[in-house]
Amino acid sequence: MAVNAKKVAVYVLVVFALYVIITDPAKAADYVQIGFQGISDAARALGDFATWVANGGK
Repeated sequence: MAVNAKKVAVYVLVVFALYVIITDPAKAADYVQIGFQGISDAARALGDFATWVANGGK
């Protein structure tokens, strides 16, 4: 039963993504940019933390 719910969730997400891309490509591009900016910020924060740890937590 859980596998079916997972499949339905994936299908709904794909249909929503296609709907947004088809109806408003500029907004879809903004969403992608926001997502990549978030990933970039998270990677930068992890790098800063690793540097802090490597420097002895000072």
